Amino acid sequence: MRVALLTREYPPDVYGGAGVHVEFLARELTSLVDLEVHCWGEGRGVGVVRHRPWSALDDANDALRTFSVDLSVAAALRGRELVHSHTWYANLAGHLAKLLHGVPHVVTAHSLEPLRPWKAEQLGGGYALSSWAERTAVEAADAVIAVSGAMREDILACYPALDPAAVHIVHNGIDTRLYRPDHGTDALTRHGIDPSRPYVLFVGRITRQKGVPHLLRAARRIDPGAQVVLCAGAPDTPEIDREFRELYEELSRARAGVFWIPRMLPRPEVVQLLTHAAVLVCPSVYEPLGIVNLEAMACGTPVVASRVGGIPEVVDHTRTGLLVAPDDDSEVFEAGLAAALDAVLGDPAGARRMGEAGRERAVGEFGWDAVARRTAALYEEIRKQA
Repeated sequence: MRVALLTREYPPDVYGGAGVHVEFLARELTSLVDLEVHCWGEGRGVGVVRHRPWSALDDANDALRTFSVDLSVAAALRGRELVHSHTWYANLAGHLAKLLHGVPHVVTAHSLEPLRPWKAEQLGGGYALSSWAERTAVEAADAVIAVSGAMREDILACYPALDPAAVHIVHNGIDTRLYRPDHGTDALTRHGIDPSRPYVLFVGRITRQKGVPHLLRAARRIDPGAQVVLCAGAPDTPEIDREFRELYEELSRARAGVFWIPRMLPRPEVVQLLTHAAVLVCPSVYEPLGIVNLEAMACGTPVVASRVGGIPEVVDHTRTGLLVAPDDDSEVFEAGLAAALDAVLGDPAGARRMGEAGRERAVGEFGWDAVARRTAALYEEIRKQA
């Protein structure tokens, strides 16, 4: 089957979980289908076609620039037998291809615009456009893939016009050959982190969704002997960037051993940082699944995460980490995060058991080969129905 994967992010330009998902899904699908990837960027490679926004829209709203890429992608999909889009950045391209070329369209929902109202801060009126594009594509899709059971419930709640039978669960995966314990310490020393002292690690974008401000306030309360390492970049807006910087500076004044790495690191460095962390913290306020939690577990590291979305389907509370219930009162949530982090920091033997159980769970239940086989089987099912 001639399949096209449509995505904004693709290596080397990956900055979030959706990009990681597409990278590894594409790698495994190439042995199962005739695959072509269409993404943002410059140039063309084997099996990869890159598209860029129209230069006439360089100063336009980001949503309009995205739509210009979608038009370019849709025009390039002639000859494909099925298209599979990821995130609202590519959903409209998939929908247009369905109409233009008469092929089935599969959507993987990594997040949902109606559940991310803070994006209006980032996109302005473009948020209405991104929401329209997502709704139009999802409601007309031949199949919708949810990356968790919680995500499936959210999809049906946000888009009640969908036939529930069209919404399928295929969890995100993890490559446990790439994400495995690395006991070297060169990445730590390169960034000034003391390998002899425990540290709390955050890896993610600076967005409202990831809950970074909650972590920065919670970190004031945790064991002063622990370091805090923030691999945090790609701020959504100047406002959230400014808020992050102010909270980071306050935290740095209040305690020693706070490190901010403001750029995307090569994967081997991330793996090493994950391996040596006493605990990974994922304070998201919205998270369909949370690949970073799987990455930490695969590296043998316990996780403290918020009990939202699909995270409880990955992090087994008290077995592979601790879950903290969200609360409308930020101080209550932040106190819960601090208490959970201290519980893990204060029990190294228990943390080690959680890390071992996390690695076992990641290997046994979340391999990308299984994800790709389930995805390819869905393609076949959809093609038979078309």
